Amino acid sequence: MQEPFMAILVTRDEDKKQSVAVTELTLNDLMEGDVVVEVEATTVNYKDGLAITGKAPVIRRWPMVPGIDCAGTVVSSGNDLYKPGDKVVLNGFGVGETHMGTYAAYARLKGEWLVPLPQGMTPLDAMAVGTAGYTAMLCVMALERHGVTPENGPVVVTGANGGVGTVAISILGKLGYHVIASTGRPEEEEFLKGLGASEIIHRDELSAPAKPLAKERWAGGVDAVGSHTLANVLSMTQYGGAVAACGLAQGMDLPTSVAPFILRGVSLLGIDSVMAPQALRTEAWARIRSDLDLAKLHALSTTIGFDGIVGAAHAIIDGKVRGRIVVDMTA
Repeated sequence: MQEPFMAILVTRDEDKKQSVAVTELTLNDLMEGDVVVEVEATTVNYKDGLAITGKAPVIRRWPMVPGIDCAGTVVSSGNDLYKPGDKVVLNGFGVGETHMGTYAAYARLKGEWLVPLPQGMTPLDAMAVGTAGYTAMLCVMALERHGVTPENGPVVVTGANGGVGTVAISILGKLGYHVIASTGRPEEEEFLKGLGASEIIHRDELSAPAKPLAKERWAGGVDAVGSHTLANVLSMTQYGGAVAACGLAQGMDLPTSVAPFILRGVSLLGIDSVMAPQALRTEAWARIRSDLDLAKLHALSTTIGFDGIVGAAHAIIDGKVRGRIVVDMTA
């Protein structure tokens, strides 16, 4: 099967100026892997936006097909775990960064990077979750392992209108947590409460430099923002609580002190979705199937076609996107 297919390709010239174009590729242009997947659905995450716009050095190999997620059907396999016709999901493992990604009709991948599409979910459902939603589930699971329960007190979610935030709110709300959503778009209060948030606070309450310790406000948190926001969340976490950190929308720095850790026993739980082992991925996707309301999932998703990917990438970096962007590659 060497017929050409459409793909988005990011290139860079000798002056390191980046350009993005829709082009034709064949399977010979793709990188190594033992499973070829026909991409039926993908998504636009914040990281994908960074890759396409060049706002951060996400891409580390040139040229590159971006796209860090996909769901689709195996068309050929040299891996015993999968056979043609199997439905699979991919998140992470450097795909779209160092390994050619999923903004193409086909992707050649390694079988150990894949997980089976959960029973009862379509490829579009899975991409409404995407890396952002899968990361949100990893955050919730980490808080649970630490012992943060609904009975312990509220849980704050920063970046509430983003992909991680919206899915985290939906999961936590369904599990019975009192969710405090932090957002820079207070006009979205009705939407966020519909997802499961109990309270809305403005992100400005958390974006300035933090005190070493502040009034205890929550038992835990899910943070996709980093920098001063994460520092404030930590300073306001109650004794013995925990915060799951998975993002850097405000910055990679963490201008805090040891006070929350040594005076309140607060734990900072680092969440890596890219290289998480397959057993943890499989558990997370099973939990997504059971603990995420698919009706709410569709309410927080916007579906576009392949032609809309580049524009959506710019919109997500400009903060103009609510919830999840799903790309129907069959449209």
